[in-house]
Amino acid sequence: MLIHGYHPRVGGAERQLAALIPFLSSEDVMVDVVTRQHPGLSSYDEIDGVPVYRLPVPGPKVIASLSFTIAALNLLRKLEPDIIHAHEIFSTTTTAVTAKRLLGQPIVATLHGGGAYNEIVRLKKKFLGKYRLKTFKKAVDSFVVISNELDAELKAVGVSERRRSFIPNGVDTDYFKPLSKNEKFPLRSELGLPNSFLVIFTGRLAPEKRLDDLISIWPVIRAKYPDACLLILGTGSEMPRLKKKAGTGIIFKGVVNTVLPYLQAADIFVLPSEREGLSVALLEAMSVGLPVLATNVGGTPDVVTHNDSGWLVPYGEPHQLQDGLDKLLIDSDLRKQLGTRARERVVNEYSLPVVAKRLAGLYQDLVLMH
Repeated sequence: MLIHGYHPRVGGAERQLAALIPFLSSEDVMVDVVTRQHPGLSSYDEIDGVPVYRLPVPGPKVIASLSFTIAALNLLRKLEPDIIHAHEIFSTTTTAVTAKRLLGQPIVATLHGGGAYNEIVRLKKKFLGKYRLKTFKKAVDSFVVISNELDAELKAVGVSERRRSFIPNGVDTDYFKPLSKNEKFPLRSELGLPNSFLVIFTGRLAPEKRLDDLISIWPVIRAKYPDACLLILGTGSEMPRLKKKAGTGIIFKGVVNTVLPYLQAADIFVLPSEREGLSVALLEAMSVGLPVLATNVGGTPDVVTHNDSGWLVPYGEPHQLQDGLDKLLIDSDLRKQLGTRARERVVNEYSLPVVAKRLAGLYQDLVLMH
């Protein structure tokens, strides 16, 4: 697995890969992770029994990407993998394509980000981006797409259907499971959270998450529901500014060891993003049985059916976000219905064992073809 970051870096792609690897192991797929070395981290580590190689990336972006590719090629010669899987179509996929030419292994590439500023759009703006995309289209044996939106984007740039594999993100539904209402109260006390109505967001505090929209409507929500509390988990570039903007009833917890107990302690999950691939945070919240209020972007409408397994609103429309939140806060029957259906949907279609089996099947097919 070639990926820009890995544990202890926290992001959707990193968390998804870490969660998926044990289930791939159950399918007899042994994984090595090759990633970039960030300050303070060792060049080699074993995390939950998985070898993690961190490669140096000195200097500006172009030099850093070249350094990563050269170091990765030397490492891949030693590891001799059966297949190389790159996450995101940037320097990782460039490395995978070069390795295929030199070493002959089949390669897979997963696109993670969606929306108007998706990975394909971003790649075209990079150095030699259009040439790289043309090369990837010919060299990558299979593109893994995690949403219908991403599948359409690859189709639009000329990637044939036989080289597009729809395998969405997944969640460990046995780990991310609901608690009863009576179990929530002692858990809140244990976590140092108020025993009030709890709305939660988990994820990177980045501009595309549109937390401004959520924070801007919170005073109106608090005026109607004085005990309501907004809990924000995660960190990112937006944290200092958002903290200054936030009023009463908003708690920033930063990075936590595990989001599970916080999700289990909450009443509603909100994701106001302007773009998503397929949010792992959303899948985790649905698996815990939370009613979710999310924007109708990226892979979200693939997994959330409006007024059935969640509540969808347009992004960038704070008033509709407010109306949706108001509807969920006031209607306990609706919350229960949406939460129950959310978990059913994720268990049936997005559980990690199902995802791992499909991915292992793809690997096996590609190796046999070569």
